[in-house]
Amino acid sequence: MSTTISNALPDIPRIYTALAQWGACMLFLFLLPRRLRGVKLAAAGAAALVLQCLLLMLTGSIRVYYLWILFMSAAAGLMVLCLFSCCRISWWEAFYCALQAFVLAEFVTSLSWQVYCFYFYRNLSAAGGFPVFLLFCILIYLFYWWMLHHWHKDGTVLEIHAKDVWVGLFIALLTFFVSNISFIPNYFPFVTPFTMGSGESVATLRTMMDLGGLAMMYAHYVMRCEMHDREELKIMEGILESQYQQYQQSKESIELVNYKYHDLKHQIELLRMEPDPQKREEYLAGMEEEIRQFDAQNKTGNKVLDTILTGKSIICQKYQIVLNCVADGTLLNFMDVMDLSSILGNALDNAIEYEMKIEDPEKRLIHVAIFAQKNFLIMRFENYFEGELNMNGDVPATTKEENKGFHGYGIKSIRHTVKKYGGAVNVAVKDHWFELKILIPMGEKE
Repeated sequence: MSTTISNALPDIPRIYTALAQWGACMLFLFLLPRRLRGVKLAAAGAAALVLQCLLLMLTGSIRVYYLWILFMSAAAGLMVLCLFSCCRISWWEAFYCALQAFVLAEFVTSLSWQVYCFYFYRNLSAAGGFPVFLLFCILIYLFYWWMLHHWHKDGTVLEIHAKDVWVGLFIALLTFFVSNISFIPNYFPFVTPFTMGSGESVATLRTMMDLGGLAMMYAHYVMRCEMHDREELKIMEGILESQYQQYQQSKESIELVNYKYHDLKHQIELLRMEPDPQKREEYLAGMEEEIRQFDAQNKTGNKVLDTILTGKSIICQKYQIVLNCVADGTLLNFMDVMDLSSILGNALDNAIEYEMKIEDPEKRLIHVAIFAQKNFLIMRFENYFEGELNMNGDVPATTKEENKGFHGYGIKSIRHTVKKYGGAVNVAVKDHWFELKILIPMGEKE
């Protein structure tokens, strides 16, 4: 004997579900770094909307439960494909965001249709529910975007792993199954312990379960964001400490080199006292000139800057990189030693690492300028750049396959340190030059 739900509410139009799923995808699309822009993005979004509507419309006439599940799974898969195609994220990240978008769309559709049926259905046709649906979509999506925007305000993309996706998949499947369990009597000729007697009860169960599932998805997402922030802060603190240790080691090494050069001066004086040919005199004069040049270089007025520049200059000489610096080091004296060594060390390390990949040695160029302008301290690091700059959030995207999870922490560490002084960091490419520009209000320190 077949059992059906009494006083059942009318089915939710499939076009509403399709629009809700597409809208949830667009919400995440504008939070994540985009792979497509302009006309290409608009075309991809329109194609996703058409396909989503066509796929969901096909489920309207399906009365076989398993086929209906198959088509809903295909709709979720289309959301994954849309996010991956339009955003610069991995498949795992696209899958995880699509699961959250799917549960969000289920909640919006269920809530808006239940409210419409309760207040307006007797006086309006099914088509009259569209304004109610649209209003709920806009309000809920804007609110949810605001909650997620807090964790994406600097373009951050989480490193989503397989275990995070499995947790999200479990929450989404559990939510979808329990929220639709009361519809089983419509597909199977027997009563279940979850069969309810009224359409209002079924709709309420579905809406509340979708809300609970969305809350669990958001809670897991926030927990993952907080863990990501803690891991990132720990790594940046490690980079800061590493740069400071490098500064101390460079300082000790340079002191030893200075002692050596001081000894060489005395040796040259002794050699001059002996009768030597004219060529030897010229050779010794050349040595003395080199010593004077060494004494004069990297005397900027700030010991930290002098030490780091000298240490990095040795590395640049090894790899045939020309490092030019015009700096007033006295402008940096208000900054903490560890903060300054972190900024300078990370900026120069990033520039040197890239220049080492340039095949033509004559193009391996790095320019450093530190000066004051309109009551701002400006630090500008430029290096020759080939190709196009792609950004992953607020850091340049890596082309390396190894250690992708640790990429960009040099610039993130710089941003973190500069923020302590109320400053800002800008990254840009112009005319084959990569520029890292730092602006800090003069004399302000937190």
